[in-house]
Amino acid sequence: MNIPAELKYTKDHEWVKLEGDVVTIGITDFAQGELGDIVYVEVETVDDTLEADEIFGSVEAVKTVSDLFLPVAGEIIEFNEALEDAPETVNSDPYGAGWMIKVKCSNVSDVDGLMSADDYKALIGA
Repeated sequence: MNIPAELKYTKDHEWVKLEGDVVTIGITDFAQGELGDIVYVEVETVDDTLEADEIFGSVEAVKTVSDLFLPVAGEIIEFNEALEDAPETVNSDPYGAGWMIKVKCSNVSDVDGLMSADDYKALIGA
């Protein structure tokens, strides 16, 4: 299982990559494996400003639908529109082409409060 050390993680199985004051967010390799074949990613919150832990979208797999929770407060500035035509990219490349949204952080120090790769490995028992 792939858990890149340079990323931060949430208890809801999302990963966060900070670049300046913008974070890129997706779901982890563990999460996509648990969900199975992803058939649809829905994000209707672009241009909205949300608080941490608010729902920013959902991911639909063959057997379930899961809400996506925003790990940091901020404005959702971009959705990975390639996922509209190829949602399975989340399964094949969760940390690369399968990213979901970009958020302009209200407070970049919020990222510091997220889990490290080692903390996330402990959470999932890896």
